[in-house]
Amino acid sequence: MQPSDWSFFYLLHTQPQVMQFVADLESEEKIMARFNTRSQPWSKEDNSWLTLSIVEKESGQLVGFSGFLSRWSDYKKAEVGFLFAPQFQGVGYGYESLKAVLEYAFLKCGFHKMTATVTEGNTASVALLQKAGFNLEGRLVDNYQIAGRWCNDLLFARFNQ
Repeated sequence: MQPSDWSFFYLLHTQPQVMQFVADLESEEKIMARFNTRSQPWSKEDNSWLTLSIVEKESGQLVGFSGFLSRWSDYKKAEVGFLFAPQFQGVGYGYESLKAVLEYAFLKCGFHKMTATVTEGNTASVALLQKAGFNLEGRLVDNYQIAGRWCNDLLFARFNQ
């Protein structure tokens, strides 16, 4: 992720349609702090996010972000995450970027397990993860609150095999 990606990062994090299954909308200051943290140099040992900008080849336009939160030190695992602009959802960018992220994490970094946490009801993310070989490992009831409503989380995983 580059400093020039800030405006797009901010835009995605302030769109209710994008954030409905992710988290409550936050202030610009909190979004900026997240951006600054995620745009730092990354090492798998740091237990931090590797956030990658996803760019459309033909136009050079940013379409979303993908990456993972490393938990290398303790477990050699990581949690994947992705966020795409509404007009680029459901057209294959999520799957292509997730395949690339998994290849990098497993083959280049040597992670053992990749996980994903999905808010129940986010059928698009569930379908994407299953297409990429993730399996449902569990369901956490009333695990997270979005817009004052308790939500269940679905836990997915894929192993380096």
